[in-house]
Amino acid sequence: MNQTLLEALKKLIKGDVVTDDETLRVHSMDRSIFAVKPQVVVYPKDNKDVQNLVAFVAKHKKTHHHLNLTARAAGTDMSGGDLNDSIIVSFTKYFNREPVFHGQSATVEPGMYYRDFEKFTLEHGLIYPPYPSSREICALGGIINNNSAGEKTLRYGRAEDFVKSLQMILADGKEYTIKPLTISELHKKMKLQNFEGKLYRNIFNLIDRHYELIKKAKPTVSKNSAGYFLWNVYDKEKKTFDLTKLFVGAQGTLGIMTQANLRLVPVKKHAEMLVVYVRDLSHLAEIVNVILPFQPESLETYDDVTLGLALKYYSGFNKKMGSHSSFETFMHFLPEFQMRLFGKLPKLTIQAEFTGDEYGEISEKIKSLEEKLKPYDLELKWANNEKAELKYWLIRRDSFALLSGRIKDRYASPFIDDIVVNPEHLPEFLPKLHAVLKKYPFAVNFAGHVGNGNFHIFPLVDLKNPEEYKLIPQMSEEVFKLVLSYNGSTSGEHNDGLVRTPYLHLQYNKKILTLFAETKKIFDPTGIFNPRKKTHPDQAFAMTHIRSQW
Repeated sequence: MNQTLLEALKKLIKGDVVTDDETLRVHSMDRSIFAVKPQVVVYPKDNKDVQNLVAFVAKHKKTHHHLNLTARAAGTDMSGGDLNDSIIVSFTKYFNREPVFHGQSATVEPGMYYRDFEKFTLEHGLIYPPYPSSREICALGGIINNNSAGEKTLRYGRAEDFVKSLQMILADGKEYTIKPLTISELHKKMKLQNFEGKLYRNIFNLIDRHYELIKKAKPTVSKNSAGYFLWNVYDKEKKTFDLTKLFVGAQGTLGIMTQANLRLVPVKKHAEMLVVYVRDLSHLAEIVNVILPFQPESLETYDDVTLGLALKYYSGFNKKMGSHSSFETFMHFLPEFQMRLFGKLPKLTIQAEFTGDEYGEISEKIKSLEEKLKPYDLELKWANNEKAELKYWLIRRDSFALLSGRIKDRYASPFIDDIVVNPEHLPEFLPKLHAVLKKYPFAVNFAGHVGNGNFHIFPLVDLKNPEEYKLIPQMSEEVFKLVLSYNGSTSGEHNDGLVRTPYLHLQYNKKILTLFAETKKIFDPTGIFNPRKKTHPDQAFAMTHIRSQW
């Protein structure tokens, strides 16, 4: 950005407009495999700052074609969705004010970290269920814009199921309240002779004209973050029209969110976990399908690589475990150390957590499940105290962090990290998946939400070696084609970003991709919001921005 433009921008913004090398370096990376250096980072102080910023970019776009905006919260995105070589709009500095509660919902800003939000919700006996595994480091803006999900999604659903309304700055630089509308309310919006009216008319006509085609394109899996969720907006039977369903998961490509009102649920009184150690993976799918009818709130898994790293770096859990010494933490991990000592470390660990308000019901359910699992000759452990449960949750939630930075010259690379198939397909799908993975020269870390058929696979790649990272597109396409042959999704919760947008053509037909592009044009006619994600893929740009160091 030239100096004249930069000075003009600084005069408009009450917050911070920053171009120092360290700030640009920090905002050039997230948790993906990419590094994209922005020209400017803006920390808006309030909604008016965001409005002025959008209006500024819209005004100068014709003469400065490269100018655009990418919203960023905590910077934990695994898809490169919050990276851009123009202007980054960073929200965690100022947009993190205390949430406002309205009964069983709360209004929150995009820069608030989930860990802080949960402290407030728990004071009200409530929780926001679709938090991801990165709950300690992620923020609400990313959760909503990625349609995140996590360990409680099996019972409660995804981010899109908990958004009641949004405050959005759209391409005209004005702020709008986006919420579910009745058909009469929709018609009133469509009669407006301004940007908002035109937007509603155009998006309604697009969905209405292609209603059946759009409905058929909806993925049949329980979790999906790929594409625009056009199929969720207009319901002819219920006579509702809800654009929050389009903005959630759109990765800031249609506008910039400044506030969200989120539905919350009461915290259950009791939680108990059954841990299942699986040493023979040939029965994994059967085991999962035995557990699911018992309706666990969470059904999570991680492999022996993750467990081995947890044991190697167990002292890193001291603080989170509330331990006073490494020895105290060691004693919590003693059963797993003994397994390793005697060569009995499981190939896969499954955590089935059951919650409810009546302890007796949970207890009986777990006992019945143990009986059902006896034919598989498994080692089972009932983690029936808080510290035991916490240990397993920490291993699962930190599965990516355990790999990142721990293995010399290798990066746990998220590019096939979010695949989903329906659990009934697992007996056929998993052996084929492992066969594909074995074709490539990468060790892999395997974890995820097995109850949803959602797996996070992190190949360990030397990103400094072009011969290795050039295999990423080939491996991605082969894995995604297998997933889609079982009517799955390329992304259950991490979204498309730079890494998966080039593969949307595998999941959706040409007509649906055209409708995605038309949707982008309706909301963002001059292309000012977060380019190269969702539409207009640029794999060459992505591959030339593979991070070479971390």
